[in-house]
Amino acid sequence: MNILGIETSCDETAAAVVVDGKKILSSVVASQIKVHHPYGGVVPELASRKHIEGIVSVTGAAIADSGLNPARLDAVAVTQGPGLIGALLVGFSFAKAYAYALDVPWIGVNHLEGHINSVFLEADPPPFPFTALLVSGGHTSIYHVTGHTGFELMGQTRDDAAGEAFDKVSKMLGLGYPGGIVVDELAKTGDPQKIKFPRPYLDKTTFDFSFSGLKTAVNRYIQTHADYKAQIPDIVAGFQAAAVEVLSFKLINAAMVKGCKHVAVAGGVAANSHLREKVAEDAARHGLAVHIPSVELCGDNAAMIAAVGYHYLKRGNASHLGDDVYSRIKSKVG
Repeated sequence: MNILGIETSCDETAAAVVVDGKKILSSVVASQIKVHHPYGGVVPELASRKHIEGIVSVTGAAIADSGLNPARLDAVAVTQGPGLIGALLVGFSFAKAYAYALDVPWIGVNHLEGHINSVFLEADPPPFPFTALLVSGGHTSIYHVTGHTGFELMGQTRDDAAGEAFDKVSKMLGLGYPGGIVVDELAKTGDPQKIKFPRPYLDKTTFDFSFSGLKTAVNRYIQTHADYKAQIPDIVAGFQAAAVEVLSFKLINAAMVKGCKHVAVAGGVAANSHLREKVAEDAARHGLAVHIPSVELCGDNAAMIAAVGYHYLKRGNASHLGDDVYSRIKSKVG
């Protein structure tokens, strides 16, 4: 089954063609980083306008790269939420119209389900059940995954998402946007042991997160050290080490509680090199197998949306023309 996927939940306009939920024929992502960089974050109105400008050409490029005639598409899958309402509406409306014109079904997809299913686009996907850490700029959650569309929420952030904390710390230090990439690279030149920031575990027996206190600790250090600019590599290394230590600990602990032998990390922050190394190191000590998508599949993309759409169609689920987008996730995915 050939599925066209479309993703416009935030600041990437993406389209992809995926076969049977696992084989990527094409994947095109148009980034808006240059547009939002001067503002230090995503401006929703600008994001929506850029999606309108790019959706037709990005979709056309994805279909052309796949080598398929549009008539051979069996369905269209599109992100329905969560995300920025204006941005979501661009892709959602386009997908409805495109599917209607082709006379094929279309499926509204939960963006978070897409991220978790990105591990199944790789050569060695995990067996069910497994425990997954979904960590991005807008979400930080742990799930017990029982199927392609079956997820039990075990814990989530009570305030800032981990990726948001990375962006805000980067902004505090004048390092620019997006902060995740900058912090990851700069931390490699610093000493994570030189400046010890608190580890926000909350309760080690639960799986919720809180990063606002860690962010505040970094801000307080900046305010109380006049020479902080000379220490920026050590500051970001210490911050990153604190955040990653908690993320990895809670993921491994969740797997142990559920008796899972496989763990996965997905979402934009899954591209962080220190997080990938730390999870692999901690998992190895407990005899757990680790599954993390390639860096290209960690960020927002449409291949993961097409993959989820395939599994919804397999069980007979399709969307209707009257369906609408949503900005926030429900308490439970699936």
